[in-house]
Amino acid sequence: MNEEVSTKLELIRQTLSENEAQGVRLRGTDWFAWATAGASNTVLLTAETGVAEVLVTAEDAWVLTDEIEAQRLQDEELPANFKLHVNPWADADARESFVRDATGGGKILTDVFDNAKRVPPQIEKPLPSSLQHHKRVMMPSELERYRQVGQKASVAMTEVLKAAKPTWTEYQLAGAGAEALWASGLHPALTLVAGERRLPLYRHATATGEQIGRQAMMVFCARGYGLYANLTRFVCFGANADEHADLHCHVREIEAQALNMCKPGTTLDEVYHGLAAAYKQHGFPNAIREHHQGGTTGYLAREVVANPSTKDTLAENMAVAWNPSLPGAKIEDTFVIVKDGKLENLTFDPNFPSVEVEGRSRPIPLHSS
Repeated sequence: MNEEVSTKLELIRQTLSENEAQGVRLRGTDWFAWATAGASNTVLLTAETGVAEVLVTAEDAWVLTDEIEAQRLQDEELPANFKLHVNPWADADARESFVRDATGGGKILTDVFDNAKRVPPQIEKPLPSSLQHHKRVMMPSELERYRQVGQKASVAMTEVLKAAKPTWTEYQLAGAGAEALWASGLHPALTLVAGERRLPLYRHATATGEQIGRQAMMVFCARGYGLYANLTRFVCFGANADEHADLHCHVREIEAQALNMCKPGTTLDEVYHGLAAAYKQHGFPNAIREHHQGGTTGYLAREVVANPSTKDTLAENMAVAWNPSLPGAKIEDTFVIVKDGKLENLTFDPNFPSVEVEGRSRPIPLHSS
C-alpha cells in the first residue's frame, strides 16, 4: 500500500510542476480513495465528499480532518505516507488557514470546488486531464483490490437471488441485497430492483412496496476500497420463466459488440456508435436513446459515460461497465482491459447461470421454483 501511495504522490507532484501549482487538494470520495490506496473518507454514503481530504504540496502530504474523525482515520484507514492535520470541528476556517500557509497562498488544483466560498475562486483550478487519466488506469495493487470487490459483490447477488421469493416486495429484495453487501464489507451505493410489472416500464427502477411477482431485476453498484463493482442480474419464477428469453438474447449479443470493441486506443464514442448499430441490427433502432449505455468505471460508478461525442480513449488496465437494455431485459458486468486487449470479468460468479457469447460467459436469468 505504501509503495502504491508513494507512486501516486509522485504523479501528483509531477502534476504540480507541470501546472505551476502549489498544491493539489482532493475532497471527493473517489479521489480520496485513489490517493490513499483504498482508504475511505465516507460517513454519509450519498455524499460526494467525505469527512477528510488530501492536500499534497511539493514537500508534504496531509490528510485534513477534524477532531471527531481523526483518531478513527489514523487507527483504521490511513497509510503511513500522510501526515494528519486536525482542526476543531466547529472551526472550518482553521483548516483554510493551514492550507493557505502550506501552499503559500498559491494556485491549488482540486476535484471539488469550495461551495462555502472560503477559498477565492482564482486560487482553485480544476484537475488536469493527465491526472484524471492516471486515476482511471489501475495499478496492479488496485486491480487486486478490485477483484476482491467484484467477487464479493457477485457472490452477494447470487446468494440473494437464489433466496428470493415471488411474494417478496421490491423493498425486501433490495434490502436483502444491501444486507448481503454490508455483510461482505461493501457499501451498497446502489441497489435497484424492478419486479414483473415495473420491469418493462422503467430503466432506473428504484424499489417500491410492490411484490416482485414472476420475475425481477436487481442492479448493484457495490463500493469497496473506493472501487465500484457494477452488475445486473435477473431471477424468474414458475412456468413462464422463458417468456422474455428473446429479449435477453438480444441484449447479450448487443453487449458483445461493445465488449469486442474494448481495446486500447478505442474511443468511447466509437463504442457508443457500435452499440447504436447493434441495436439497429437487432431491430431496436431507438433503444440507444432510452438509457445510457455505460462507459468507464473505477472510483466512480461511471468515470465517463459514453455518448456520441465522447473522445476519451480506452487503455490497458482501465475498467469498463456497459449496460445495454431493452424493455424488460438488461445486462451488465464490470470488466478490466488486460494484456493483448483481452477482458477480465471482475464480477463473474460461476455459481450463477450463464451461456457463452463470443467466447465469454454471460449471465442469463436465474430460474427459481
